[in-house]
Amino acid sequence: MLTLLGIPGALRAASTNRLLLAEARRAFGEAQHTEADLRLPLFDEDLEIAEGFPPGVLALHAQISAADAIVIATPEYNKALPGVLKNALDWVSRVPGAAWRDKPVAIMSAADGRAGGERSQYSLRLCLTPFRPRLITGPEVMIANSRKAFDDNGLLMDERSRKTLAELMSILRAEAERASA
Repeated sequence: MLTLLGIPGALRAASTNRLLLAEARRAFGEAQHTEADLRLPLFDEDLEIAEGFPPGVLALHAQISAADAIVIATPEYNKALPGVLKNALDWVSRVPGAAWRDKPVAIMSAADGRAGGERSQYSLRLCLTPFRPRLITGPEVMIANSRKAFDDNGLLMDERSRKTLAELMSILRAEAERASA
């Protein structure tokens, strides 16, 4: 059975990006689903030298390493990816072992703005590039006006967005199956 790691770019429990991750899990299909916790201390090399890697960083690195596929759902904060997500990438990059290398990764976003997090996706792609994952380039899933995009049950209401998400998850699943074969 495949393992799908979901990484929410927002800390808020009720964020629309967590709702989007739930939709992605459903669209991905049967798999062992895990969700990352990005509540990590701010990256500080003095902390790393004095105390080593925080347990949460090691846990995240292990989750990334063990995953067959990864989906990241991120909001857009001030025209870029959120600091909490960038901080997690910075920490994981310090841990020995190329956790992201050749890993199938899909990116999506839900944001209150009219572009749906487009700039956060581009900045995230830029930050992931040195890790050399297998980034799925499309279709792009960008949920605009995200607070109004989900129904009372947390389901994505727009049919076109659901179809685009299903296509992205189908491609991610195929990449994960190919890599694990």
